[in-house]
Amino acid sequence: MPNFFKKHGTEHVKDKMEPITFANWKNKVVLPEQVLEKISPGMSIFISTGVSEPRTLVKHLMKSDAGNLQDLELIQVLSLGDAISLKELKQHKYRLKTFFSGWIANDAIMAGRVDLIPCRYSQIPKLLEARSFPIDVVFVQITPPNESGYCSFGASVDVARIAMNRASFVVGEINPLVPVTFGDTFVHISDFDMIVESDAPMIYFNRWPKDDVFDKVAYNVASLIEDGSCIVFSIGPLFDALSKHLTHKRDLGIQSPIFTDALMEVIQSGAVTNRRKYFYPGKSLCCYALGTPELMKWLHRNPLVEFQGIDQVFNPNRIGMNPNIVAIIHARKIDLSGRIALHTGKGNIASGPAEVIDYFSGANISEGGFAVFALPSRNLKGESNIMISVEKFPNRFSMRESIEIIVTEYGIAHLRGKSIRERAQALIDIAHPEDRESLVKKAKREKILYEDQIYIAESAHFYPESIATMQGFKNNLKVRFRAIKPSDEEGMRRLFYRFSDEAVYYRYFTPVKTMPHSKMQEYVNINYKQVMSIIGILDDQDLIIAEARYIKHPDKPFADIAFVVDEEYNGSGIATFMFKKLIQIAKDAGLKGFTADVLSSNIGMMRVFEKGGLTIKSKLEYGAYELTIPFDTNTDAFHYQYPKQ
Repeated sequence: MPNFFKKHGTEHVKDKMEPITFANWKNKVVLPEQVLEKISPGMSIFISTGVSEPRTLVKHLMKSDAGNLQDLELIQVLSLGDAISLKELKQHKYRLKTFFSGWIANDAIMAGRVDLIPCRYSQIPKLLEARSFPIDVVFVQITPPNESGYCSFGASVDVARIAMNRASFVVGEINPLVPVTFGDTFVHISDFDMIVESDAPMIYFNRWPKDDVFDKVAYNVASLIEDGSCIVFSIGPLFDALSKHLTHKRDLGIQSPIFTDALMEVIQSGAVTNRRKYFYPGKSLCCYALGTPELMKWLHRNPLVEFQGIDQVFNPNRIGMNPNIVAIIHARKIDLSGRIALHTGKGNIASGPAEVIDYFSGANISEGGFAVFALPSRNLKGESNIMISVEKFPNRFSMRESIEIIVTEYGIAHLRGKSIRERAQALIDIAHPEDRESLVKKAKREKILYEDQIYIAESAHFYPESIATMQGFKNNLKVRFRAIKPSDEEGMRRLFYRFSDEAVYYRYFTPVKTMPHSKMQEYVNINYKQVMSIIGILDDQDLIIAEARYIKHPDKPFADIAFVVDEEYNGSGIATFMFKKLIQIAKDAGLKGFTADVLSSNIGMMRVFEKGGLTIKSKLEYGAYELTIPFDTNTDAFHYQYPKQ
């Protein structure tokens, strides 16, 4: 874990009180001790959140031995545990209430020293407005006022304005290092009863160190994000790695609780325009900013970033107004049924159930939107993050019925519409290769998978991830191509039953009527050293519509090849694309050519072979052509001649 906090801790304040007049805001400036004299035992004090924590005021509050500072209730939406430390909370002079269980607060909550208020973030403003709990005092960090007397909340907005309207005593801590941000961030100096000055640096967050595993996870996540998508970000190694994989995108939008250095880089690359957003178009919307001094400098008076309160940024209905929302959520664990365990503790900023549910719901409302749960296949101890059950883990997100997409460094599992058995197969396919055999055995014992489920352990290490690609065809058809996996059993079975009798006969040379589990699982569990199978998947439906495979001959450097394409998509060019793809894969594997058997009436398949650009040697026997297709163009061959009609 990197060293996130860069702390210093100097204060600079006036040494005497002056009469308060609006003409000179400095007349409101007092010493921190003078503010604390106004506090009475039992009061509730709201403290602004995140990097906008008024550290000078809070540190004086924590260190003071004044008799009136007893039995105080401190309220923060998100506590980073900087000024309000666990050590101070042990003294029982103060009790912290928070809506967020992440970061350092998690340990204190588990120890019983901090009260967690379970609440969806979008509902927090309603709790405050309904006076569900008292707020007597507000401490907020602000910028110096401009010529008109307006200050900015800077890098944290959340519910500070609502809290100020509720309290009878409001104190602003002015810090010139706080960036002036735009949006619902401005408050007039006359709204404060007292002012404390500070030159203490803000709380800064270093970037996460580069990590190859997270880079692969991020690459897979980025492959799901299309141009024009509106993305939800957070902070952490996944998101730092993701930024570089988004820089080639176009017209992205941002509606995210947290703005980070990684998001700054994506905007600077030109990938973000926010043009396709319906909610705050042209603006990147957020509540908080967490990051380096460079980020805070970039945010200062930057009109591209709009800071709004929780009621705007976390509202699922408003999130859903934007088309193609992609909510990216860093998960901790997932079980084979699709239940998620989210992160806890330090490093966890915005991935507790209360924070996730609003963006998860908004993504489901959004036209074309979806949520992605991403995680490495293993934790730092080398233990599998894909499990039989996550029941023993805290921070569970159990809406498995709505969870659609899981990503690891080994691929993408699409869970929508799949049974528990199919989910288990898909998730095992993206587990760490060395964990898959064990997961299969455990799933069999738990009756999640069939008892006769085949698993070829060796194949897990040779899965050809690099051949995955996306290709466009006629009529705006987009198809994803990748190597077949064991979890494709059901998809291939459904493809088989969509074929006409003629198509089945062309493919299998026999009138096959059924394709039960016992046959199909043998078909999809392959040894990638001997067999290569590419499937084509409709990008918007996760529906297998095509397959092409070759099987190496045992006695010569050739492979037998066969194709099948859903008849609805015949003539689209899919078969030709897969043929050329297999040619390249076979050449890379050291093969010298293909062989194939094609019925003489299957003119469409013969045309596919011709479009491959290779010479074809053919022999007609018993109504079928035996084809030899060498890769060496100098090889003697003759072209196939279409039979006369």
